[in-house]
Amino acid sequence: MRLVGPEGEQVGVVRIDIAQRLAQESDLDLVEVSPNSNPPVVKIMDFGKFKYEAAQKAKEARKNQANTVLKEIRFRLKIDTHDYDTKRKRAESFLKQGDKVKAMILFRGREQSRPEQGVRLLQRFAEDLQEFGAVESTPMIDGRNMVMIIGPLKSKADQKQQARKAKAHEAAVDAGE
Repeated sequence: MRLVGPEGEQVGVVRIDIAQRLAQESDLDLVEVSPNSNPPVVKIMDFGKFKYEAAQKAKEARKNQANTVLKEIRFRLKIDTHDYDTKRKRAESFLKQGDKVKAMILFRGREQSRPEQGVRLLQRFAEDLQEFGAVESTPMIDGRNMVMIIGPLKSKADQKQQARKAKAHEAAVDAGE
């Protein structure tokens, strides 16, 4: 097996008993780093420290991972312009944060016989949000409702990273004053 020393130096290809003896002499563990390679690679290291560092890397990866959430906005077919604008602004903020928006029109009574009006309203909604998101699923009828999904143009991870940069820049400006 190929042996790597505690400082990362290449020791070379040695037998397993020699590698174990070298690890015991230095009061460290013999850890198999790459079992699938030919010959397998082992390293002399502190296994507890290795596990701790691996856990820290996994924790950091989870912290940087962003979960995209599906936010729902409900309309009625005969929505007032001010109410429409309020819902549009709310959807804009969701898309800016990197979340998807599910726009839903609720049909009641005779409104169900006019699905084309619902399609027009959802298309207008999509056009108004064009600079913040793109349509992922076109308007479709789901029972008494019509649904359309709009996804953000920037992913949630990009949004988080951009927010961190802005915060760091703001802190640097405040420190400079």
